[in-house]
Amino acid sequence: MFTLPKLRAGDPIRHEGIAVFPLFADRVHTPEYLLSDEAISTGKALVEETSEGGTVPHLIVTVVADRTVLFLEGEELRGAKQNRILNTSVLAAASAKTVIPVSCVEQGRWRFTSRHFGSSGTHASAKMRRVLKESVTRSSRAGHGHSSDQGAVWNEVGRQMSSLGSTSPSMAMSDTYDAHRAQMTDYQAALPYVAEASGLAVAVGDRIVSVDVFDAPVTCAKVWKRLLSGVILDAVEDRVAPASADVQAALNAFTGDWQSVPAAGAGEEYRAEAAGGRWHGSVLAKDSQVIHGSLVLAS
Repeated sequence: MFTLPKLRAGDPIRHEGIAVFPLFADRVHTPEYLLSDEAISTGKALVEETSEGGTVPHLIVTVVADRTVLFLEGEELRGAKQNRILNTSVLAAASAKTVIPVSCVEQGRWRFTSRHFGSSGTHASAKMRRVLKESVTRSSRAGHGHSSDQGAVWNEVGRQMSSLGSTSPSMAMSDTYDAHRAQMTDYQAALPYVAEASGLAVAVGDRIVSVDVFDAPVTCAKVWKRLLSGVILDAVEDRVAPASADVQAALNAFTGDWQSVPAAGAGEEYRAEAAGGRWHGSVLAKDSQVIHGSLVLAS
């Protein structure tokens, strides 16, 4: 079983209808992994289709570095035959190939635009992460791996696109993000990383919608803006007014009944959810140390 550090929520920083609560841990570690965007940009990890023909729910990561590489649930990879998002957080083994579970977020393209995938710098919204986490938890607990409900993922891409008034010839989630890049940049500038934070809980209006916790502040600092990108679009879509939110109630979910499931890569993985689907959670750990723990909550 994993050991979660004691977490303390700091004062929130706010912009429009978003409040971000920095989370501080009573103990931190020095990461032994590379983050996916760092590894991809420096050629230490190559992400490509499983074959010339490809397969929608899987990609292959080849790590040529002597360190593991961390991919985060919900991060978007662009290129190859179609854009994908990660179904769960994965530690890709050092100096090895790892098959990673993904979902398509570009329904209208199945042709190569590049041989390898690049990091988009953006992250799925809390609404999309909820679609992923609910279906992947169901699949992994049934012994079927980290499969998502691909139809539900496509539906959410289309729903968000329509709600935000975006268009895309290939029904690509990335086109919605690109169309709202200016708003996203404004929000990110107003919601900067808080020094020493190891995680963040994000509220849209009066609802905590996501919680992410990492083993080290340096990791949190590097992924902070990326994690906020999707939630920002949730806030732009919902147009809610600023309000107070109960962050401690969300953090209490980490004390729930966690079930071990086979990890998609190195390390150990655990899944939990509340009765009635009020929240869904997952934890990726290594040697019982939490690398990335996350919750998504009902909207």
